[in-house]
Amino acid sequence: MKTEKLMEFLISPDSTVADALQRIDGNGKGILFVVNSYRKLLGVVTDGDIRRWLLKNGELKGAVKRVMNQKPKVAYRKELPLGMELMCRYKIAALPVVNAKGVILDIVFREEPKSPDAEQNCSLQETPVIIMAGGKGTRLYPYTKILPKPLIPIGDIPIMERIIARFRDFGARNFFVTVNYRKSMIKAYFTENVSDYELSYVEEEKPLGTAGSLGLLPAEFTRPLIVTNCDILIHADYGDILQCHKDSGNEMTIVTALKNIVVPYGVIHSSENGAICSMEEKPRLSYFVNTGMYILNPEILKEIPKDTFFHMTDLAAKLMGEKRKVGMYPISEDSFLDMGELEEMRRMEQKLNLKSE
Repeated sequence: MKTEKLMEFLISPDSTVADALQRIDGNGKGILFVVNSYRKLLGVVTDGDIRRWLLKNGELKGAVKRVMNQKPKVAYRKELPLGMELMCRYKIAALPVVNAKGVILDIVFREEPKSPDAEQNCSLQETPVIIMAGGKGTRLYPYTKILPKPLIPIGDIPIMERIIARFRDFGARNFFVTVNYRKSMIKAYFTENVSDYELSYVEEEKPLGTAGSLGLLPAEFTRPLIVTNCDILIHADYGDILQCHKDSGNEMTIVTALKNIVVPYGVIHSSENGAICSMEEKPRLSYFVNTGMYILNPEILKEIPKDTFFHMTDLAAKLMGEKRKVGMYPISEDSFLDMGELEEMRRMEQKLNLKSE
């Protein structure tokens, strides 16, 4: 591996967790190796390590050295074949190659063989998925003057079809779609394209918001359900999201994504009488934002008022006001793709490498 490529996987121990998430997005492998200024290996941090840190109320500004595994597996150059065996035995995705002083020389990655006979992920096989597709998509005018938002193509495939395909990768087969605006077009398209899953429609007579239409669902549910907006794609392990919801004891879990905002100016910090205490050039602010994907326990559907405009955020606020448990599942910035606005739609196409489709 060339030095410039190697540097994509290295981070200093004093870098923040927010920095690490951004770097992990950049290298696309879900892992970073923590090194000192001489490139000596100190530890390893994965996206899973960071998620567990954040779920334990760890701060985004916390140092990576507080999150890292300080005893990573390594391979020495002369023993690389043994290292490859180690990766297979312990299912290690990436292994640093070091010299006798512990300096990283290279990184090797374990490639998972893709077999057509491989068992399908069935972690969502019994989980109902509700796709909220009733809105007009006014932010996407003029596209939505012709097509409803769920049928706007990303590449040559409508966004809602991509969403369903992603859930199908995890074994989901029971889908409900709330519809209102141009619903006949949506139903006509999927009538011709539904094959190996069940798709039911929940028809709004009037706009009911992102949660109000859940009161129209025809089924009684006995297990947690997933609710998602029709204009987002989440690149994460959906089975892990569901399991995290169950393990945490949440009644509602909101999938959140890191959002970094750079202030394009030098920021002045002042004290009394206008005295300047410090200056900060183009600071970066980091927040977690609501992606529009939720996991709900079935009993909280009773908390949604009937025939009333009601958003998912209203439901979350109601539960929190009653001291009931609402939690989050954090993902990185590039794991959240949103086509709610034209610029974001172009970003989604670029991220999915669809320019050549």
